[in-house]
Amino acid sequence: MAEDEAGRRRARGELESEVMAALWAAGEPLTPAGVQAALGGDLAYNTVQTILIRLLDKDLVRRGPADRGRGHSYWPAQDAATLAATRMRATLDERPDRRAVLQQFAAALGEDDADTLRALLAERES
Repeated sequence: MAEDEAGRRRARGELESEVMAALWAAGEPLTPAGVQAALGGDLAYNTVQTILIRLLDKDLVRRGPADRGRGHSYWPAQDAATLAATRMRATLDERPDRRAVLQQFAAALGEDDADTLRALLAERES
């Protein structure tokens, strides 16, 4: 497991999340070196490349030839909102009591988010 600049161990999946955030923020394909630079350069190049390959295997990123020379560039397979919604649906599909999950989710929403959800559901109805 990799450590951050403070020397603490990163939580499982944290590196993948950081790499995805860097790719979304870039708005264009990045090479492993570009991702490494976007993350502040504290990770080894090979670590970044390994994370990108894991994300590729999970179908979370796409890969193509780099603009200049050898190597590859990577970009997100989906935007951040679509990926979050996909994960939310998967969580619902994994639980036998969808109503209970939705009830807990709705109960934890702040008023602004609840209003937004109500408006989106009303749009869907019409």
